[in-house]
Amino acid sequence: MTTKTKAIHEELDKVVIKFAGDSGDGMQLTGSQFTFTSAILGNDLATFPDFPAEIRAPQGTVEGVSGFQVQIGKVQIFTPGDEADVLVTMNAAALKANLKQLRKGGTLIVDIDSFAKKDLAKAGYESNPLEDGSVNDYKLIRAPITSLTKKGLEGMEMDMKSILRCRNMFALGMMYWLFDRSIDPTVAFLEKKFKKRPEVIEANKKILNIGYFYAETVEALPSSYKVPSAKINKGTYRHISGNTAMAWGLLAASEKLGKQLFYGSYPITPASDILHELSKHKNLGVVTLQAEDEIAAVCSAIGASYAGNLAVTASSGPGVALKGEAIGLAVMSELPLIVINVQRAGPSTGMPTKTEQADLMQAIYGRNSESPAIVLAPSTPANCFDIAFEAARLAIEHMTPVIILSDGYLGNGSEPWRFPKMADLPEIKVPVNKLPGDEYKPYIRDKEKLVRSWVVPGTPGLEHRIGGIEKEDESGNISYDPENHEKMVRLRAEKVDRVKHYIPIQEVIGAESGELLLVGWGGTYGSLLTACTELNAEGKDVGLTHFNYIFPMPSNTDEIFKRFKKILVCELNMGQFVKHLRSIYPDFSFEQYNKIQGLPFSVSELKDRVNSILG
Repeated sequence: MTTKTKAIHEELDKVVIKFAGDSGDGMQLTGSQFTFTSAILGNDLATFPDFPAEIRAPQGTVEGVSGFQVQIGKVQIFTPGDEADVLVTMNAAALKANLKQLRKGGTLIVDIDSFAKKDLAKAGYESNPLEDGSVNDYKLIRAPITSLTKKGLEGMEMDMKSILRCRNMFALGMMYWLFDRSIDPTVAFLEKKFKKRPEVIEANKKILNIGYFYAETVEALPSSYKVPSAKINKGTYRHISGNTAMAWGLLAASEKLGKQLFYGSYPITPASDILHELSKHKNLGVVTLQAEDEIAAVCSAIGASYAGNLAVTASSGPGVALKGEAIGLAVMSELPLIVINVQRAGPSTGMPTKTEQADLMQAIYGRNSESPAIVLAPSTPANCFDIAFEAARLAIEHMTPVIILSDGYLGNGSEPWRFPKMADLPEIKVPVNKLPGDEYKPYIRDKEKLVRSWVVPGTPGLEHRIGGIEKEDESGNISYDPENHEKMVRLRAEKVDRVKHYIPIQEVIGAESGELLLVGWGGTYGSLLTACTELNAEGKDVGLTHFNYIFPMPSNTDEIFKRFKKILVCELNMGQFVKHLRSIYPDFSFEQYNKIQGLPFSVSELKDRVNSILG
């Protein structure tokens, strides 16, 4: 059925909604469905899924709370929002973990049935927060979600565990009424997902409607809100996560190149979804290998590259550490290889479901000896597509490994993405220096890029050897000659350095010159852009330059730095990028702002830092 709402009383430019509950309450599904429906309506949006690290923490505890935050708007949206306007909590633990993230005066919806004495004790409450004044600053909606779900499914042949799994649909139905959304997209989703289980479809549809009509009748919610569609460029759009966009960028590069895509990987949070996505596309000629360990994964990719395939491996920081020696082999062999690092909070296992930017030094320097590799970093979930494609182009055209530094925030986050036309994507040119019949030597180089040719083994007349032992210049024979070693080390380094002439120049957003330049890289883009935009609107002379190309740096970087009195480098680590900048540009003074909490920057904290510097 298509639901109808009563008169709209208020129109909003944007709104932030957070769903929170136990890890078994289906909050990720609820948030994803609300996001998907909003995307269909044409809202711009950004999401932030927040998972517990434990596979199954004790039910009802703060450690087991799972959350999903989304900001939707008719204006451009670059972050999932600092504070929620509406917070939906399915139990006391979810309230305790997330109340501080709800703005004063915001709407708080709680499942009143999940605040019994035992629930409060599990959450660590000494008194009931709904009665002791803790929530007086918010618009509290006490919804009997559990009891109405049980009552609504009376008579159905379902066990209690299955009945309680439907509670998230009640909360989703409430949000659909409150923000003038149709339930039809979610009904279609349920019918497709559970087509072999009609009783599950019936139960979830029923509770979705009950939640919708409960919101329509409850006196505490006298009106609903409307968030109109955003004005965006024409085209075909899809709601996409960073990991999916990364996979599709690789697929596009493979098609553009006309070579098979090989993906060797070992499962690890938060990179595994790239493997999951690519494994769906065998019809496009994709070969995926779930290897027995990280070393086997990267070595299989190097073998695939040697055989003439577009070769990729991925992991997170701990896995990339294990891949280090093999990446050095690709550097020495001068083979194209893409290594994706979806960063997470560390060290060691750390906080595997939380985001961080602390693998930058590992990407640039984290291999034995002089092992230069190109390092890129996407800035938004949708931009992961572009960076994956660009990594393929640079790896092949410059015959060297490329490391992509994504992160958990980008990989799991999502936003609308416009499908590109294949004709609009740049060509990827395979370096060929010698043709059959000529005398072939594997390390003869192109004079401009210093790139050797990429030849499939067994090509008649182009037989050759490569490997991990130092090679003689041009011939590729094993060499222990000291002068030859120094020459080859310098050639490999110069080859990567020359890449700066084949990448875009760095740009500035906001003030082109002035008092302060915000500097960031990777997944901090949305927060920094929003902060810069708001500071400019307040009359502050602030610019932003955000880096996708980390190593080598764009050729005009120092020219940008010269135009500002102060430079503030913001990153989610202890200051790795600022150290990198200081080593390359010692004549500039860099201030730094760092956050290491497993969370992205909020716009408000960035603005506070800038205002404190500006005085």
